Amino acid sequence: MNGYRGGFGGGFAGGNLGALMKQAQKMQEEMGKAREEINSTEFTASAGGGMVETIMLGDRTVKSIKLKPEVVDPDDVEMLEDLIVASVNDCLNQITKMEKEKLPGANIGL
Repeated sequence: MNGYRGGFGGGFAGGNLGALMKQAQKMQEEMGKAREEINSTEFTASAGGGMVETIMLGDRTVKSIKLKPEVVDPDDVEMLEDLIVASVNDCLNQITKMEKEKLPGANIGL
C-alpha cells in the first residue's frame, strides 16, 4: 500500500485549522469595518470650474448635485449634461480608489 490512511490530514492538523479560521474571521471583520467606513464617507467632485458639484456616498448613493445658476443655459443643455456626467464619474473614481486602498483583493467596481 502507499501509506494512505484516509481522513483529512493534508497539513491542517489540530489547531492549525482553528487558527486559520480565526484569521479568516478577523480579516472578514476588518473588511466589514472598512466597507462601513467607505459607505459612510462623502465624496465630492466638481466640473466646469466648480459650476457643477456632486456629493456622493461611498455606497454610490448620490447625495446632491449642485449647479451654479450661470451654467444653466437652455441653448446648451448638452454642456450641462456633460458636466454632470463628469462630476458623477469623478466621485465614482474616488470611491473605487478608496476601495482599492482599503479593500485590497476585493471585487471592486461591481
